[in-house]
Amino acid sequence: MPALAMRGPLNDSQAMDLAVSLAALGPAHGPNPRVGAVITDATGRVIGEGFHRGAGTPHGEVAAIEAARGAGEELMGATAYVTLEPCNHTGRTGPCTDALTNAGVARVVYAVADPNPLAQGGALTLLERGIDTVLIPHAGAESLNARWLESMRLGRPYVIAKWAQTLDGKIAAADGSSFWITGQSARDHAHRTRADVDAILVGTGTVLTDNPSLSARPSGVQAAHQPLRAVMGMTPTPGARVWRDNNAVALGTHDPQSALETLGARQVRTVVVEGGSHILSAFLRAGLVDEINVYIAPALLGAGVSAITDLGIASMADALRGGDVSITTLGADCLVTAHMTKGT
Repeated sequence: MPALAMRGPLNDSQAMDLAVSLAALGPAHGPNPRVGAVITDATGRVIGEGFHRGAGTPHGEVAAIEAARGAGEELMGATAYVTLEPCNHTGRTGPCTDALTNAGVARVVYAVADPNPLAQGGALTLLERGIDTVLIPHAGAESLNARWLESMRLGRPYVIAKWAQTLDGKIAAADGSSFWITGQSARDHAHRTRADVDAILVGTGTVLTDNPSLSARPSGVQAAHQPLRAVMGMTPTPGARVWRDNNAVALGTHDPQSALETLGARQVRTVVVEGGSHILSAFLRAGLVDEINVYIAPALLGAGVSAITDLGIASMADALRGGDVSITTLGADCLVTAHMTKGT
């Protein structure tokens, strides 16, 4: 946990900054958001802190309450700072609204309203119970859970379209070879991204052509979290490496929306669509891509397989456009990240 150099007194802004730093310690993957909580007494002194460690574990508020009690601190009349509106439902754990009420907390400050229709409404519940509850927006709290929040708002998994290409937009040479377009730094980055998402999706064509393992191996080391391996299409792929254990699912459909519904039912919040070009294009045509990650190598092929096929676009006026663009240098390669601004 972060060292509590500022144990008190903390103002609202400082306390929420600390809560956000705690939230960042939780896993980026999984069905639940990253949530941090800080509890202060009437003087602003920190008496408890906690964060959510993953599905089925205590939520941030409960962890902070337990920490305060474990330290022998008095919670009656305290203020709780939470990065996300306290949940108002019973899932794997009980409602955080009840935990805060039973602890005797007098004031709750939260940074982001919960868009989850199953859990939202916590602020109103707390107010009805006489607890002073206020929303004070915090950009860090919003950005920390940006993909999860968007998934909740859309009612489907957040979709990242990812591919590696040459400068002239090819993802494979004319002979079908694609290993390796990019260098080690770019590949390590892609594996770190895999370790932070819930699922990776490819088409049956990619499975038959490349027989990928679809594992997360940053720097060649198997990550503790391995995303669900999802294969979209109708062609059987028996014996492929993706089926090596039960952390895989066959999406017997060509329809991107149907594929996302199946993944959503498995509590997938973020999915990386890695190809091939027909699958990537299908998601783009359907307006179901939220973010694009393109790794670009300083290489030219001329002939070969293009990253994207026909999108049914006839003029520049109808081109799909990305915004909030960033470029990251990764060795000799670069990563271009764009968030889609149309149809999502």
